Amino acid sequence: MCLIIFQKNNHPNYKLIVAANRDEFYERPTASADFWQDHPEVLAGRDLSKGGTWLGLTKSGRFAAVTNIRKPGMDGADKKSRGALVSNYLTGDMPAEQYLQSLEAEKDKYSGFNLLVGNQNDMYYLNNDGIGTEGVPDDTHGLSNHHLNTPWPKVVKGRSRLEDYLQSAESIDVDVLFDILADSEEAEDDLPDTGLPESLERKLSSPFISTPEYGTRSSTVVLVDHDDNATFVERTFSKGVLTDENSYRFRIE
Repeated sequence: MCLIIFQKNNHPNYKLIVAANRDEFYERPTASADFWQDHPEVLAGRDLSKGGTWLGLTKSGRFAAVTNIRKPGMDGADKKSRGALVSNYLTGDMPAEQYLQSLEAEKDKYSGFNLLVGNQNDMYYLNNDGIGTEGVPDDTHGLSNHHLNTPWPKVVKGRSRLEDYLQSAESIDVDVLFDILADSEEAEDDLPDTGLPESLERKLSSPFISTPEYGTRSSTVVLVDHDDNATFVERTFSKGVLTDENSYRFRIE
């Protein structure tokens, strides 16, 4: 994941609204979102290289998503896969806050991560770059490859566009959220300094990324209304071209 913009408990008709892009190398094998055969309650895509996932929702309402932290020295071949942080929560039954607290002692064993876990009512956040377990306030938020709500251009822009739309939208058109995620305009100013060349920082500054070897592989929208009706839509891409769409609707049990 490279961009997650979301609103919780701040809309008259929806408890949870999530729009997210997963950016990854094109060669990394991936399965599109579906209910998992080995855990039928879990709806998520799957990283076929390590077996984990980047974002998912369960039939009981458990939600989790992860992004990497782009910072020198935080990744390594000896580190555990970030995707397991999401899949372990989705397939388990530990309460969200307790789950994150259980990771505190071993979080440095993982490559740099931001982790959101919770359900349609509550959300918690943890990273392994100095932020301990904390509750996420009811509001609109953005997360990319630094801390929650760090004002990187794509976070500021995506969060602002989501807020503007939701202020006037009683019912949500998922196509509008996908349009926000599809923004490929690169930032001119205020680029982050994560140790990459400025030219590459600029290419990575747009919400939707397309480079010859790396880019946005999928966009996902998750909605849960006040009657606990869930909508989960994933669009998958290959080198910037839409290749598939999977849509699911169910009542959270």
